[in-house]
Amino acid sequence: MAQHPAERFDAPNSIQTGVPLKTIISERLIDLIADSLKSVYPKFNTRRFNRYAKTGLVDLEFKERARHIADAMQAELPDNFDECAKLLIQSFGPELRVTKDYGLSPLFYLPHSELIGRHGASHFESGMHANYELTKRYTAEFSVRPYIVAHRENSLELLEQWTRDSNPHVRRLASEGSRSRLPWAMRLKEIDANPQLTLPLLERLKDDPDLYVRRSVANHLGDIGKANLPVLLETCQHWLKETKKMKDSEQAKRRRWIIRHALRHPAKKRERAALELRKLAE
Repeated sequence: MAQHPAERFDAPNSIQTGVPLKTIISERLIDLIADSLKSVYPKFNTRRFNRYAKTGLVDLEFKERARHIADAMQAELPDNFDECAKLLIQSFGPELRVTKDYGLSPLFYLPHSELIGRHGASHFESGMHANYELTKRYTAEFSVRPYIVAHRENSLELLEQWTRDSNPHVRRLASEGSRSRLPWAMRLKEIDANPQLTLPLLERLKDDPDLYVRRSVANHLGDIGKANLPVLLETCQHWLKETKKMKDSEQAKRRRWIIRHALRHPAKKRERAALELRKLAE
């Protein structure tokens, strides 16, 4: 069986010293994306897409390049986003089989993320389905955020369902995508102001079997503390108290790690309660 274009995307395992990250979003990537879309949508005009996507690419920075390619993709796909989303999903390659050490090759899907996030938020069902499939191959932590803003209640309800998904990338999205202060992403101001909106997601994920997911829970909880330290402290106290019933089990050790990680920022500021809780969680 021929390799999917995403599998032919040659990207380094990590950011290379002296090599701008933007160079990964290259003309070679454009050619591969064109191959993947043409294979599922015969009407896709490869020549016109290439001309649009490659024009001016060299002058653009990392995220700008992804947005530019996303605009070129959108111009050649159906105007109806429901149809567009179906084709995007059909064009996706194999799912990630691991949660670490997969290098930078998933950046193949950065333009797809831009398209889904910027053009699909008014189409909740098809857009969220696209996010669900995308996160199994790259991440939808950025593209899901416009949906949370536009459809907060429905989005959080769906994310709660995803906390029970068998795929760790989907479970992680429930936490990472709803972090109020995710780095390099739009801030979720309503969640920042009311952390009770996402605490139920963290409760479901706090003992997840995958460190990949638990690390996101700790970072999410840490974000809560930046805006509302008492909620962070209260949650950590409650979670720590629960570990007493677990004795010295692996579950208890994992939970204490989350607590220590979530408290690291206030601890650096020498917040007394945070320091005390971190010590108790050792």
